[in-house]
Amino acid sequence: MASAIKSALPSHLKPSSADEQGNERRHGKTRSHMMNGRSNGRIFTALHHQETIRVLSNDAIFVPSTTPNERLKKSAINSSRNDQYCHILLIHHASGFREHFDQRRCRSDAKFSDQPRRDRQGPRAEEGKFIVGSRFSLKPSRLTRHPQLFETEMDNFFALFRRYLNDKAKGNAVDWDRIAPPAQGQVVDYEDLANTESVQFLNKLAVLKLNGGLGTSMGCVGPKSVIEVRDGMSFLDLSVRQIEYLNRTYDVNVPFILMNSFNTNDDTAAIIKKYEGHNVDILTFNQSRYPRVYKDSLLPVPKDNESPINEWYPPGHGDVFESLYNSGILDKLLERGIEIIFLSNVDNLGAVVDLRILQHMMETNAEYIMELTNKTKADVKGGTIIDYEGSVRLLEIAQVPKEHVNEFKSIKKFKYFNTNNIWLNLKAIKRVVENDELEMEIIPNGKTIPGDKKGESDISIVQLETAVGAAIRHFNNAHGVNVPRRRFLPVKTCSDLMLVKSDLYTLKHGQLQMSAARFGDAPLIKLGGDFKKVSDFQKRIPSIPKVLELDHLTITGAVNLGRGVTLKGTVIIVATEGSTIDIPPGSILENVVVQGSLRLLEH
Repeated sequence: MASAIKSALPSHLKPSSADEQGNERRHGKTRSHMMNGRSNGRIFTALHHQETIRVLSNDAIFVPSTTPNERLKKSAINSSRNDQYCHILLIHHASGFREHFDQRRCRSDAKFSDQPRRDRQGPRAEEGKFIVGSRFSLKPSRLTRHPQLFETEMDNFFALFRRYLNDKAKGNAVDWDRIAPPAQGQVVDYEDLANTESVQFLNKLAVLKLNGGLGTSMGCVGPKSVIEVRDGMSFLDLSVRQIEYLNRTYDVNVPFILMNSFNTNDDTAAIIKKYEGHNVDILTFNQSRYPRVYKDSLLPVPKDNESPINEWYPPGHGDVFESLYNSGILDKLLERGIEIIFLSNVDNLGAVVDLRILQHMMETNAEYIMELTNKTKADVKGGTIIDYEGSVRLLEIAQVPKEHVNEFKSIKKFKYFNTNNIWLNLKAIKRVVENDELEMEIIPNGKTIPGDKKGESDISIVQLETAVGAAIRHFNNAHGVNVPRRRFLPVKTCSDLMLVKSDLYTLKHGQLQMSAARFGDAPLIKLGGDFKKVSDFQKRIPSIPKVLELDHLTITGAVNLGRGVTLKGTVIIVATEGSTIDIPPGSILENVVVQGSLRLLEH
């Protein structure tokens, strides 16, 4: 096990043989002596100058390191509780944190210096201080207004990071031989659900939208949820209209909840003021804020709790359980008699309240239901539900061994994929959080951030994220429901935006409904890089063409569509580099390929 840990750690964290021998005895205390009676504690390690700090759950022991000015060394401390080696590093160069470090939990008068970090590319242990696994008393900041919440978030990050390093050491590849398609009862077909659409359970329901993302991928500023998608209304507008219609029609009070991130919270708070006169209770809370970590050294990027926004990240929608609990909203909902929460991405316009699924969940006492839909060629990379030795789990493509990727993509073996429409029992959420039962698979997400100085290369960092779908294995009677494709209508790109704006859909009470004149599924639309930003999309396609009879559309290059254009069958339009194609107003294109250059000049 120890050798596995060594191979998983960065080179500068690996000790020499002399270090390992020397670590056996410090200040006359052997490792076993120091660990006696404390093996159940959480163990964190850090080094500052000539000191190594081992922080356990209730106290800390300061021990000098073997060599002055050495870089951070790996700590391989054997915990008799689980026989695992843990190595946790957090918040380097945190001079602001030093003032708030709770000295009452330490048994030393060791001094720390506040030397500023000088090398952004490779932070050095001797240039700053690491605060690990301790209690903080922090001054409020622009990003963290509640010190106690920040402390909780850091505790959760410690646990996540420890699991990540353990996974790296032991390897977390799935055993493909244990994987099988869902067994009978693990996926229920939507058409087999009771068709009564009883409204008796609506008073036990709340709706939650994941609202932590920005619109930057579509060239927009601010929360993605405020992008206009249909008839002058945004994602948020449509969601509020849906809930308002439910409340008014059935004389109920279904709360509408937004999980924001520090990226979207302020803008969202200002935007939702316009709904104050509407018949809907809107509640908001923030998901956690975790520190980004340098890819090469595994050290945290932020200097302190007031470090710039780009040094932190929201850790994925798997954080919804902890954040909902920590916000106090979970208990408030339970006090109101709310038992079920329906969660979905804010940009999935097909994720509306479904009375049949709600009734099915209540009658089967399911704690967790994942909506699935049939795979198409466009969905082969999506996560799928599997049977893993009799237990239902979510399998993501990142977990699949390379030699089995094609098998994973097979529609025959794994014919469903996760829509991220999730129905959850609130009491069950409270239980798994309070009992610390959640161990969702960790998704390391590599990104880059700009260097501090002009001309510096970008810095590679890692974000440790989790997904709400991965929690399915921690809930009782959890299963999937195979739903119609209409319940999965995400808007991730301008290609999707063109589709939902088209005549293929009509809008009713905030819900998009496919035209009865359409035969089959929605067409496949692929717009090239010239249409990536919403502003470019609107400029090149000022009027959405009629696509009721369209099967496939591909547009690449500088292409402009005139008003009143109709597209049918398969249409491919390719403007060669340096040229432009103008499709005349009123054109009808059916099963054609338009290529080269075509300009229409005004006269």
